[in-house]
Amino acid sequence: MNAQVNGLVIIGHSLINPYRNQIVLAIKNSLPSMFAVAAWVESGGLMSYSPSDTEPFRRVATYADKILKGTKAADLPVEQPTKFEFVINIKTAKQIGLSIPPNVLARADRVIR
Repeated sequence: MNAQVNGLVIIGHSLINPYRNQIVLAIKNSLPSMFAVAAWVESGGLMSYSPSDTEPFRRVATYADKILKGTKAADLPVEQPTKFEFVINIKTAKQIGLSIPPNVLARADRVIR
């Protein structure tokens, strides 16, 4: 079977995170790549769609405030992320000869140039 790889999706994991720069270097010149964490795009990956990096910290502060004011932790609801970020690295797109349509760039929360 001859299969051709046309793209790559990497889900972040603590076992591969220390090798982020090496992995990105290996693929950024040849494959479009999608990541689950914006830090990979900052290291040279093509794009990511993931929960906001800062929003969970704001939520933790709110929870800590409630607990310090007497609310039992067990009484607080479990929350899912509500704010997501779409990040695109234009430099990487150019390196692999990929043009990102203007309407996709307009939807990005952050564009790395």
